[in-house]
Amino acid sequence: MRIFAPGVLADRVALITGGATGLGYAIAHEFAMLGAKVVIISRKQENLDKAVAGIKADGGTAIAVQTDVRQYDQVVAAVQAATSTFGGLDILVNSAAGNFYCPTEDMTPNGWRTVVDIDLNGNFLCCKAAFEPLKQSRFQGRIMMIATSNSLTGWPGQSHAAAAKAGIISLSRSLAVEWAKHNIHVNTISPGPIKDTEGVTKIYAQRGLADLQARRVALGRLGESIDVANAAVYLASPGGNFITGADLIVDGGRWLNYIANA
Repeated sequence: MRIFAPGVLADRVALITGGATGLGYAIAHEFAMLGAKVVIISRKQENLDKAVAGIKADGGTAIAVQTDVRQYDQVVAAVQAATSTFGGLDILVNSAAGNFYCPTEDMTPNGWRTVVDIDLNGNFLCCKAAFEPLKQSRFQGRIMMIATSNSLTGWPGQSHAAAAKAGIISLSRSLAVEWAKHNIHVNTISPGPIKDTEGVTKIYAQRGLADLQARRVALGRLGESIDVANAAVYLASPGGNFITGADLIVDGGRWLNYIANA
């Protein structure tokens, strides 16, 4: 059931990194269903084709641009595709991410570098490339970056991702102040464990920890992708007109709930 008014994002143009799968696709799909013209970027063309087909089949408007967020020239080209196709850019959602479980003493320098490059550096490159068109948005530009509720508490076995996501929150707050004079709102969304996502499958389910994660959540269950998508819609909509520099935690209270040996 859709909880926002039909057309609440009408005429807005949104670029979603990592928008072909997982949380990125959930956000892209919900934006499109609420009237936004969506540009999704990802590295794998087959995933992009499937995502665009899914959005169009449900009546939305979407294009795809194969892009590696670590490559600034490719990111610039994706932003240019958005503005040339739809006439501008109003919303940027940085959802592209990489992660894998690895104790820090076993992590290779390349493994660390790869996750930080995708998660943190990729966010910076996308924000930089999108700055000028977002500054011109008639709806007040919006940037949302996906962090995690583990980013500031620590994340054993995922220190690379935790450090990168903490950097994303810091970057977001810096930009929120710097770019406020341009009416660009910059916020983060910090999901908890969301069922049926690749992250939860790899990091928890395949290691037999899905039930433990559910018990860590104060509400006693894993979240759903639509929970995160709804948070993104809220921040992108007029409801977010006086919100910037915030970290919207969407984790069912996990960050407050202590379970021994969790």
